[in-house]
This record gives sequence, C-alpha cells and structure tokens, in this order.
Amino acid sequence: MTHQPSTTGSDGQEGGSPPAGDLPPVTLVLLDRVRDGDADAVNRLLERHRAAIRRMIDTRMDRVIERRVDASDIVQDVMIEANRRLTDYLANPTMPFRLWLRHMARDRLIDAHRRHRVAATRSLDREVPLVAHDGEGSSADGLVGIADRELTPAAAATWHELERRFAAAVDLLDDGDRQIVLLRHFEHLSTAEAAEVLGLSKPAAGMRYLRAMRRLRGLLDGGTDAS
Repeated sequence: MTHQPSTTGSDGQEGGSPPAGDLPPVTLVLLDRVRDGDADAVNRLLERHRAAIRRMIDTRMDRVIERRVDASDIVQDVMIEANRRLTDYLANPTMPFRLWLRHMARDRLIDAHRRHRVAATRSLDREVPLVAHDGEGSSADGLVGIADRELTPAAAATWHELERRFAAAVDLLDDGDRQIVLLRHFEHLSTAEAAEVLGLSKPAAGMRYLRAMRRLRGLLDGGTDAS
C-alpha cells in the first residue's frame, strides 16, 4: 500500500448546488457542467477524484482483507456507483462531492470486510496496527511511498525505520487523535472535510488536529505521550 501524507466543506447552498466549502474550483465547474448535460464532464469529474478514493481505501483497508481483495476493484465499483447516482446527488447534494464519494467507498469497504471475515484466522476486528476504526475496522501502514525509489540501501533502511516508528507512534494515539491524523495526512482531507466526517465543528477539528500532532511529536521525540 502507498500512503502519502499531505493536506489539501461545508456551506449548504440553495438551488441544488453542492456544498462548496473548501471544494476545488475545478470540481465546482465540472459539477456545473454535469448538471448542464456535459457527458465528458462526468468522466473528468470522476477521474479527478479517483486518486483520493484510492488513498482512502488504501488507508482504511484491513491487512487481512487486502490479501483477498484488490483495492483497484473497490475503486472501480465506487466510480461506477457514483456515475449511476450522480443525478440524484446533484438533485440533493447534502455534502461536498468528495465526501459523498468517500461515504460510498466506506460502504464498499464494510461490505468487503463482511464478505471475507469468515476466512480470517483471527477476527478482523482485532487487526489493530495503526487501526482507524471508522465503523469498518481498518488500518494504515504509515508514511509508505514518500521515499524516493532510488534511495541507496542504507538510506532505504533508515527510511523504513522512520516509517516503523511513525506507524507505532500513531497507533499509540487515542482513537480521536488517530482518526484526525489519518483523515488529514493519509486521506488528504481538509480541516473542514475532516470536521464533517467526525461530526465536529471546524474549530474543534482544528484543535483536535493540533493536539494530535503535539502528542505525536512527543511520542516520536521522547517515546512518551506529550499531553
């Protein structure tokens, strides 16, 4: 799996317009074109968000499930479902488009976990390394994928040790702090988007993020929780 941390809403608007918030202008333009019947805009809109959905699935998919289910298949299922339901979304856009896609991806992951649960040698609910319980009992592996693929063996070994330490530190955070780190740094959601996912106000989400990063830094620097 590849997880690349970084950072990239929601004012409801009347007249069937999707909530804007921090939504990129290009997405808003494409949504308007889809509403006007532009078939090509549908493909461009979905492709624009494919990578974000793949990041979400890679971050949230349990390791046991990952050995049985191809993440690309889940992404494709989400894109097909989004295409089928896009007219309904535009008629009643209750959340930003990106979060609407994320909800569909989450439901697909839940279905995959249920279908493959019986085959696991231990309960998938107990798969806890860097787990991000969002209803689907999922996990992420850390800062995989940032390192240059041309690193020397010694540099690669150092990088993998940093990855291991980061993953272990995130796993030690409480669930609320772990969630905000995963949403911001692994799924690349904005503070406003993370707030909506977590059911928090934007200021509360911002404060939780700052607290989580302070505690994470304390764990990485000294091996203890910096409250």
